[in-house]
Amino acid sequence: MRNSFVGLLMALVCLPILAALKVADKAPDFSARASLAGKEFNFSLQKALKKGPVVVYFYPSAFTRGCDLEAHTFAQEKDKFDAAGATIIGVSADSISRLNAFSADPDYCAGRFPVASDSDGKIAESYNLKSTAVRAGAKDVRGVEIDHNFIERVTFVIGKDHKIVATFSSAEDKLSPDQHVHKALEIVQKLGSK
Repeated sequence: MRNSFVGLLMALVCLPILAALKVADKAPDFSARASLAGKEFNFSLQKALKKGPVVVYFYPSAFTRGCDLEAHTFAQEKDKFDAAGATIIGVSADSISRLNAFSADPDYCAGRFPVASDSDGKIAESYNLKSTAVRAGAKDVRGVEIDHNFIERVTFVIGKDHKIVATFSSAEDKLSPDQHVHKALEIVQKLGSK
């Protein structure tokens, strides 16, 4: 009995604890198919960081209320991110065809910044983010069935040195989707003034 208890305890201790990457961690590089204004291209975090800080925001799904608000707010504030020398990239498990529509839609990304497809969840996994299955038959605001998992809403601000400068999530920090944008903007503006 004691040996089985010790074995169970050891197994639990050895399980990886999945928590989003933290400030000062090195951000994993990634490349992904992305869409800007409905046009596909290959996004590279490494290339983007050569220009300045990058805001990598993970979100559950295009064409869902919170994600729509977040994308719309990023689009509205894009000029301020540009002035701070920052790049924005949204990442979700949406297919690239869904993202082509989302990125071009004037009510959402409005062609102002790219969104990348992480359909296999490998990018989210490299950032230690959770992915949850969507209820069968769930539909987006257009009435189209959602056929992918949801990645938790977490925003990372990454400095040119590949280090995470800030991270915040809706679950832990109790931020609304648009607050993610405003907080990220505040951080990149401070970085730009240094």
